[in-house]
Amino acid sequence: MEFFRIKKDIPFMKYALVLNAISFITFALAVFFLVTRGLHLSVEFTGGTVMEVAYTQSADIAKVRDTVSGLGYSDVTVQNFGTSRDVMIRLPVQKGVTSAQQSERVLEALKAADPEVTLRRTEFVGPQVGEELVQGGLMALGMVILGIVIYLAVRFEWKFGVAAVIANLHDVVIILGFFAFFQWEFSLAVLAGVLAVLGYSVNESVVIFDRIREAFRKFRKMSTPEVIDHAITSTMSRTIITHASTEAMVLSMFFFGGPSLHYFALALTIGIVFGIYSSVFVAAAIAMWLGVKREDLVKPTKKDEDPNDPQAGAIV
Repeated sequence: MEFFRIKKDIPFMKYALVLNAISFITFALAVFFLVTRGLHLSVEFTGGTVMEVAYTQSADIAKVRDTVSGLGYSDVTVQNFGTSRDVMIRLPVQKGVTSAQQSERVLEALKAADPEVTLRRTEFVGPQVGEELVQGGLMALGMVILGIVIYLAVRFEWKFGVAAVIANLHDVVIILGFFAFFQWEFSLAVLAGVLAVLGYSVNESVVIFDRIREAFRKFRKMSTPEVIDHAITSTMSRTIITHASTEAMVLSMFFFGGPSLHYFALALTIGIVFGIYSSVFVAAAIAMWLGVKREDLVKPTKKDEDPNDPQAGAIV
């Protein structure tokens, strides 16, 4: 399905150097903020107190969050757990205050608002668990990147694999840079969003790479930049339809999903925007600069003829 079709190819690769310079500056700023400010890690990574409380009726999550925040907790996670009557509360570590003291204080505040609330469970999550989560997250990220390289190298060519990985790392680092600059809370949900962006971004790269391969087969007189321009231009309608639909869904989570989905949707929003940018202006340009050519993707045969080529019929 196409909403429109562009008849003349847009010369994207003509401006590849400028666009990639902007990309490099953005990437460098993201790294700078990550190094100087660091990520504002959530309780899952830093450790803290986890409470489970139960209500006799459906819990008002916003009211519970306001009650706990009123005790001076700025970084508190409140969400349903299991049913609408069960609530999980994650509290950050406080100096000089034990986990038991934290849970008692919070429970008193909750009982003041609703005397029928009961405490189901309370436990302390140590920093060791946080370290394991960081290691597990980095391992998951590494496995995803390795899988992308192998898949693209087998399906297309190693130059495309390298280009896609650089573009995907570009997306990940920029997302983390935003979270470091604004000191937004980085939780397991955000990590899941980052991993989702990796898969989403590589899908767009695969579509463009596939069109590049098709263009190499059809247009033997075109240079590599012209082939890439044609491939990107021919996918513009599909790109707009796909990403606009996805972004509409993510923005609905951002505006109406509540605090529990806020940063997850925010990570996806940033990732989708930069994922489109990196697939078009980073991955394709890097593949061009790595020297990708027709022979890398199409094996020459005697029947490999172009009906538009005046030399059709010649052995190639």
